[in-house]
Amino acid sequence: MEEPGFRVLLTESGDRKSEAIRAIRTVTGVSLWNSKLLLNSAPVAVTEPDWLEAAQAAAGVLEASGAHAAVVCDWCDRIVTRGGGPLDPSTVQPAPAQRSG
Repeated sequence: MEEPGFRVLLTESGDRKSEAIRAIRTVTGVSLWNSKLLLNSAPVAVTEPDWLEAAQAAAGVLEASGAHAAVVCDWCDRIVTRGGGPLDPSTVQPAPAQRSG
């Protein structure tokens, strides 16, 4: 069975914007300009799906800078609590289908 991916969602910029921009650059490797655009676009996903540990580490870097971040499971779109273990796939319900229009 394939492992789920986890992405980091920047939910709020926080009060220390310059530190948050540097943290986004550290986590993503994008330019200063693009980091600022991401910060101003919150809530926004700042990483591609990755291992749980890597996503939690990236969220920790963002949180340490004063920004607010969450780790989201790609399978079920649930937020994973920081420091929590992997999800049990047998208990995960798929996210409801979104309607267009």
